[in-house]
Amino acid sequence: MKNIVKIITFLLLFSCDFFSENSEFNENNLRTTEIFINQNIEGKNFSRSVLIQAPSIINKSKNYPIVMAFHGRGGTNQNWINLLKKYTDNGDFVGIYPQGYLKSWNLATENLSFGEPSKADDVEFVNLIINELKNYPNLDFNKIYAIGNSNGSGMVNKLALETTYFKAIAPIVSQLTEAMIITNTTQPISVFQVNGAKDNLIPINGGQGPGTHIFLDALVSAEYWASSFSCSDAEQFSVGNNLSEYGINKLYLFKNCQNGKQVRYLRLENGYHNVLSSYTSLIEEIWDFFEKY
Repeated sequence: MKNIVKIITFLLLFSCDFFSENSEFNENNLRTTEIFINQNIEGKNFSRSVLIQAPSIINKSKNYPIVMAFHGRGGTNQNWINLLKKYTDNGDFVGIYPQGYLKSWNLATENLSFGEPSKADDVEFVNLIINELKNYPNLDFNKIYAIGNSNGSGMVNKLALETTYFKAIAPIVSQLTEAMIITNTTQPISVFQVNGAKDNLIPINGGQGPGTHIFLDALVSAEYWASSFSCSDAEQFSVGNNLSEYGINKLYLFKNCQNGKQVRYLRLENGYHNVLSSYTSLIEEIWDFFEKY
């Protein structure tokens, strides 16, 4: 009996030492998990979900790029898990998927309201997320990218205008609005804007959209990014759903931008508001674009 007690005591002591010394059991070790960010919204404290989707086996000698993905209005951060799993499983990047308050992103600027249910300061939310991620090893903070769909696309545009975290963004089915102003303090960034010509929610030719948003014409939006970053005039190509093939879609490339950036605008002629789910090669094209920056 004494021998059994000694063995159990040894195992307990060994386990405590192992867990304290082995980084595999550090609560901030990079892994697929859900974290929560506390934020004050309209005088109340809320705990907001952020999903981290990481490779199942972490290469400790590698720092992984970060792709933040923002869902559309009414969606959840879980929408991105299957869409990006192929890339996180391959170790291409770590996915960071924030949850919008009231399933929405607040695109308002000071003294303006655009009818989103959320009144959260979502730029602050992203600041808090990135500060929290700095507690994790094996992340490359020099390679942060953002992809957004619909209302999340508007959030990505807002982040590009108001922060300096991102090397490239991909706003899907939402261009800049009249209220979104590129200033001389906006950091040059690579932009891959995607719009569906048959979108019945966000008008590709500009004008009134959801809430009180007034959208720029989609091509004008891309040209605005390009002119603000001193890019060359657009080169235009006819491409298929796979951009390496010929087809009816229009691809506009604005090259030679400041700091080696590029602006790209893809007009999907048969695209509706659901292009993210209906064009299966789109995520691959976006990741290929991100990898260049």
